[in-house]
Amino acid sequence: MDSRIVNESYSDSTLDNEIADLERKLAIAKAKRPQQLTPHSHSSPTNSTPPLLASLHDTSFHFLLLLSDSALPLGSFAFSSGLESYLAHQKLVSRQPTSFASFLPLSISSYASTTLPFALAAHRDPASLATLDDAQDATIVCTVGRRASVAQGRALLGIWERSFAGTNTSIPGTGVMDGKGEGGEGQRQREGLEALRAFSALLKTSSSSTSTSTSTSTSTSTSTSPPSSTATAAAAHETTTCANDPLPPPAASAHLAPLFGAICRVVGLSLEQTAYIFLLGHVKALVSAAVRAGMFGPYQAQKTLASGTVQGLVSAMIEREWETNVEEAGQNVPVMDLWVGRHEVLYSKIFNS
Repeated sequence: MDSRIVNESYSDSTLDNEIADLERKLAIAKAKRPQQLTPHSHSSPTNSTPPLLASLHDTSFHFLLLLSDSALPLGSFAFSSGLESYLAHQKLVSRQPTSFASFLPLSISSYASTTLPFALAAHRDPASLATLDDAQDATIVCTVGRRASVAQGRALLGIWERSFAGTNTSIPGTGVMDGKGEGGEGQRQREGLEALRAFSALLKTSSSSTSTSTSTSTSTSTSTSPPSSTATAAAAHETTTCANDPLPPPAASAHLAPLFGAICRVVGLSLEQTAYIFLLGHVKALVSAAVRAGMFGPYQAQKTLASGTVQGLVSAMIEREWETNVEEAGQNVPVMDLWVGRHEVLYSKIFNS
């Protein structure tokens, strides 16, 4: 009995010694490991990239900053989105931040209901870009608003063709791939790129055919051939009738919303990012117009942009229009079309529309 107890105690002490010896060797090995890796870390860079730097070098993050930049040459500075007309038709409203606070929710709600569904639909399916452009062209009843949308859309398409599409980035088909464009998302990006190219070609064809039709109608209507008989008079009447016929609508107009959604999809922005910077861009253009109209200064403008009110409005509009089909998109603030449409009859103005 006593010998068994001694053997057990001896075994326990032996195991403890072995464990202690192994722990000591492990500590020595761990201490040697940094010393062995230090020369390699100085001689050759490691392949791993810190998470923060990896996110900063991401192409989609880079284009997120570019597309949300107020300096993006869309020509938005030339449009007040109805603000100037609103002030002119509100004689009792002083040009103070309080009047802008009343106009801002109406403008964001109107812009979201008429344009955001088309931007979201183009992001979800860039191949339907031409169809969405035609659908939005049919839903805009205000001529002034339509002209502003087309002007900014064509400016964005020009930026894409002249600046973004030719850059040496990881956009599929435009430069050097970094491996992130493979798989399903890369295939969808390539489809979006092809849709943009096809739409650009369609727009150029439409513009050239419209110009040809216009010049032909002008030359026909200005031709002066003296009628010498009844047949000549009938032919002249037929020519005049044909010349007065309205020209067929263009095959493409290039509205801003669907083009913005398609381009954001190609450069890798998520649907949520696309919706947010699209509406925030409208708010920034509106605030800039308010500063130039003398409603408040630049510090108040930045305070407005940074406010929780703007963040809440943008988020609420995105949530409201997230599932809205393009067939249901339309003006939900009818007076906004009146303000925008009557901008052209103002006696004096500093904005195009």
